[in-house]
Amino acid sequence: MVARAGLLQKHKLLNKLYRHKFLYLMILPAFVLTAVFSYSPLFGWIIAFKRYRPGQSILGAPSAGFAHFRTFLLDSRDFVHVFQNTLGINLISLVVNICSAFLLALLLKEVYHRFFRRFVQTVVFIPFFISWVIAYSIVYALFSTNSGVLNQFLVNNGIIEKSIEVLGSRKYAWQLMVILSAWKNVGYNSIIFIAAIAGIEAEQYEAATIDGAGRFGRAWYITIPNLVPTLVVLLVLNSGWLLNSNFDQFYLFTNATNWERMEVFDIYIYKFGLQLLNYSYATAVGIMRTVASLFMLLVVNALSKRLSGKSVL
Repeated sequence: MVARAGLLQKHKLLNKLYRHKFLYLMILPAFVLTAVFSYSPLFGWIIAFKRYRPGQSILGAPSAGFAHFRTFLLDSRDFVHVFQNTLGINLISLVVNICSAFLLALLLKEVYHRFFRRFVQTVVFIPFFISWVIAYSIVYALFSTNSGVLNQFLVNNGIIEKSIEVLGSRKYAWQLMVILSAWKNVGYNSIIFIAAIAGIEAEQYEAATIDGAGRFGRAWYITIPNLVPTLVVLLVLNSGWLLNSNFDQFYLFTNATNWERMEVFDIYIYKFGLQLLNYSYATAVGIMRTVASLFMLLVVNALSKRLSGKSVL
């Protein structure tokens, strides 16, 4: 009887797979790409537990245990400033990006002139497609101490006495990264909120108008509450990336005078892995970052579920 029930269940499963075969075939390329480029490289994590040197066999390299993990966490002074830079810059950027996109979507919702609304959306969305190399060139052209257009304008008009050192200053390093990140991503993030606004039923606004609510009242009691679930989902999803930075951005804007405030995990791993060829140590740091990111995602998701009743996982 049990065997017959098992065969029946297997038969139903095969029928289901056959019935939806074209859907599974559509998913297959994404599955293969994910397996090849996201999961198969995890085999290389074994290097973190070895004293590997270029030219050696990975499996044949002498064992190091957790020595590389201990070195980064306890024996070196790098952990504190790398973790502080990465979490600080990314956390501030996350809050600024999401809040800016949220506010922009609310403001665009109140713009009735269709052409102007689309024009603004296009203008703020264009920076998302600009490479960081071009972004660096723009910033350099504006803020270079010797030839920057904006610096020279301020100096020549007596507004400031000498040029402001933006690109090479430790003082402005975090502010520069946060502003550039918002400039690049606010347009893209706002589209998500605009799409959520488009899904709000028109009857809710009509009812609020009948009750005497003005623009502010409709935004406060209708639009914002309906956007909160989207806001929560974005915060939870992005919390898993708080220890991951845009390598191109930091690689271009890091220099000899501001590196202490700009050295994030990505730059640190690049330095030890590709410049100093210490693959084992760099891999160990990467593993710790991945584990910490997963832990932060689970914690934020649990807090969101407990406080707001909404979660992703």
